[in-house]
Amino acid sequence: MQTTFPRLMLEHARQRPHAPALREKIYGIWQTLTWVELATQVRHLACGLADAGLERGAHVVIIGENRPRLYAAMLAVQALGAIPVPLYQDAVATEFVYPINNAEVAFAIVEDQEQVDKLLEIRGQCPQLTRIWYDDPRGLRKYDEPGLAAVDALIEAGKARHQREPKLFEAAVATGTPQDVAAMFFTSGTTGHPKGVVHTHFTLLDRANAGKTFDQLTESEEVLAYLPPAWIGQNIFSYAQWLACGYVVNCPESAATVTIDLKEVGPTYYFAPPRIFEGLLTSVMIRMEDASRLKRWLFHTCMAVARRVGPARMDGQPVSLVDRLKWQLGNLFIYGPLRNTLGFSRVRVAYTAGEAIGPDLFTFYRSIGINLKQLYGSTETAVFVCLQPDHAVRADTVGVPIDGVEIKLADSGEILVRSPGLLKEYYKNPAATAEVLTEDGWYHTGDAGFLDASGQLKIIDRAKDVGRIVGGPSDGAMFAPKYVENKLKFFPQIKEAVAFGDRRDRVCAFINIDYEAVGNWAERRNLPYAGYTDLATKPQVLEQIRECVEKVNADLAADDKLAGSQISRFLVLHKELDADDGEMTRTRKVKRGFINDKYQVLVDALYGGKSEQYIETAVKFEDGRSGSVSATLKISDVKTFPAMKRAA
Repeated sequence: MQTTFPRLMLEHARQRPHAPALREKIYGIWQTLTWVELATQVRHLACGLADAGLERGAHVVIIGENRPRLYAAMLAVQALGAIPVPLYQDAVATEFVYPINNAEVAFAIVEDQEQVDKLLEIRGQCPQLTRIWYDDPRGLRKYDEPGLAAVDALIEAGKARHQREPKLFEAAVATGTPQDVAAMFFTSGTTGHPKGVVHTHFTLLDRANAGKTFDQLTESEEVLAYLPPAWIGQNIFSYAQWLACGYVVNCPESAATVTIDLKEVGPTYYFAPPRIFEGLLTSVMIRMEDASRLKRWLFHTCMAVARRVGPARMDGQPVSLVDRLKWQLGNLFIYGPLRNTLGFSRVRVAYTAGEAIGPDLFTFYRSIGINLKQLYGSTETAVFVCLQPDHAVRADTVGVPIDGVEIKLADSGEILVRSPGLLKEYYKNPAATAEVLTEDGWYHTGDAGFLDASGQLKIIDRAKDVGRIVGGPSDGAMFAPKYVENKLKFFPQIKEAVAFGDRRDRVCAFINIDYEAVGNWAERRNLPYAGYTDLATKPQVLEQIRECVEKVNADLAADDKLAGSQISRFLVLHKELDADDGEMTRTRKVKRGFINDKYQVLVDALYGGKSEQYIETAVKFEDGRSGSVSATLKISDVKTFPAMKRAA
């Protein structure tokens, strides 16, 4: 698309000046910002930044939750030809040092006191960071730091500069081209320093428009923006597609109010990684456990009908009259109220991405009438590579290549992509760029998969993670850890799982219980516990998890390719896996290699035949303090099943 983000914003302001562009919930009341009000705010912010000395090509860090003035700040930075660099708002201060120094960042625009404190903490390590502006002034009134000021002050300075040079903003926007760098997103850095993924206006907007066309998105859509803006998935849906389509983006009051805000907004277009859908399902199951016997019976009876009929109905396949009537009754009593409770009563299109979603979890949402689909993409591809068409949605694929995308498979089975949305480069890292981009424009995804007979892409796992069982009765069988982990995480009792098995004679697993779900279960049975570690070591809890693992093994036995991935032994970890402890990325993907090394003593105990193992682990608390957690963990053996031979 031959335009830029600031030009699109100005175009909306001219064509639909009083239409809502953004909404933000403040003190329980939704406040609306129209397109013309947004354009005025962006103009003043851009002039203020120009007055502060921001130059074309410079990087500006943006840190915070989804907030209208942070979106406006991104547009203002882009209007001047500078480059916004969103960082994860829940990162600890030390995680900011590398990206700020790597991108030579002098200016930062942040949400609140928490982010200001982090930047002030690392200022000595980032001497070039001279200016910090904050949106929310609460708690900052008595701060007296050089270069620290409110966004309000920046706007006032911009108003004065605009009066002196009324053509400054429009001239700067006119200078920009689609090939200019529009943003830089840092990867999670699972194997070293994070890499800065450089995208132009063209790459981001081309993919945003491809997604818009595919799902026939219009300016009438409503979106709830509640995931980190530093994650390109959220950025594409609530920024790039927002400007490409002109729909309304709603910003929740806080992370704690997202569930309530979701119901109030009733989005028509929704996007979330699998962990969000897992959490919503867990909350549903907890509520059902607390319901009366009659309500539980009605729920499970209707859900049996939904699982049998719902997916076929969503895909436009023929359903018998009796089954249609049964589903409609279920919709009246269960599915409709459930969609409303979840905030999905108006959803027309919902997507999940970021990692593979368990097929059972995926089928649950489609069975109750939610048009949940999968997409495939990454930071480097500007997200949109494959999307699932309506009426051709399957749990085991991620859709078809969309407009402009080519896919081919390397001899190793790795998926290669060629698309107009590919990254320009990794910032200051030509070696890493050359590793993933071929001279003829193919991008190495690092994922293993294949195109099936219908042209849909099927992802097996990360290419580097797919392994083989060596020795034992399953010698030579394929091992796909993410597939196994996702099947485990379908159960509301299990929050995270890490499977081991490559080049070993059997599969073993670490499991994190879902503290809320299992705690609720324990309380209803009058089972006392004194925190996560105590609850995770209860024999009753271990028995419940064993039942879940054995159900997964029974499912795996029915898959001739993955029957060898059945879990032989498991343990429930004494602490929750945490990004602050380096065990997960900020998008909550487990760092399997790091966990294997950190908990080597537990891995050795699993494979060494031990029945228990003592472990003590250093942890970081939310308030910055350090401490340790210790426990003697029980190791459980699990029943496995012979592989079922499928009928010819």
